[in-house]
Amino acid sequence: MKNPAALLCDLDGTLVADDGAVRPRVAAAIRGLIEREIPVMVVTGRSESGCVQVAEQLGLRLPVSVYNGAGLWDAKTGNFLEERVLSNRLVARALEFAEQEGLLTVNSRRGEKFSSEPADAIERASLAGLEPLSIVPRSELPREVLIRIGFYSKRHGDSAEFCARVGQVLDMPCYLTDFPLAVLAEHRGSPLQVVDIQPPCRGKGEALRWLTEEHQVQPSQVVAIGDGSNDVPMLERAGLGVVMEGSMGRARDVADRVIGSCNSDAIADLIDELFG
Repeated sequence: MKNPAALLCDLDGTLVADDGAVRPRVAAAIRGLIEREIPVMVVTGRSESGCVQVAEQLGLRLPVSVYNGAGLWDAKTGNFLEERVLSNRLVARALEFAEQEGLLTVNSRRGEKFSSEPADAIERASLAGLEPLSIVPRSELPREVLIRIGFYSKRHGDSAEFCARVGQVLDMPCYLTDFPLAVLAEHRGSPLQVVDIQPPCRGKGEALRWLTEEHQVQPSQVVAIGDGSNDVPMLERAGLGVVMEGSMGRARDVADRVIGSCNSDAIADLIDELFG
């Protein structure tokens, strides 16, 4: 790719290593791009609270695309520049399904997360890393201004099949993402499959739309790096889609290039190569 103009980067399994930190050389390479005023955006499925430390470490100047594109959060002010919420009808249908199926459910809205009561130690362990989190009876889960509903299932062996079932039941406009919880370093070995329900959007492709609108950077000028199926919308549209070693199959299928793991300095090497 010649003369890339911007960088989009996922967090977990990509920019963030398995120990939960950004490697020093990778962080230095990112900061170097920012100092040169090359647009850098973090694009993640995390909530805004899960991005605070990384945003501070990297000195991010552009907003962070959170909740898989459903929100655009400004780390400097703590405000949302864009925020989509789920319709009340969809929320009602989703929570009815979750109750019927006995699914561990996590409802998220700006600054808050609420979980139904875990059924066992496996479900309780799956909630690690979701702070700040309030565990409440299912009947007390909030239903308004939700930006995401997350379902956790022990009965499904494949997250894509679980996702297809959720989409069939909801049968309403929304954006679904799915993954085995075990792909996250802190949950290795977990048997749970996760489906996240977000409001209708382009997924992580929203970051490319924002770059065009606000910085006149075309998708063909963007390097996007990820590792999961939720990264597909940005990998497909970017001029160069890059995935990490060990990425999920759906991400590898659409990528232009595979580099080393998140536990290496592969991203720093890529930045040196492409951005000089």
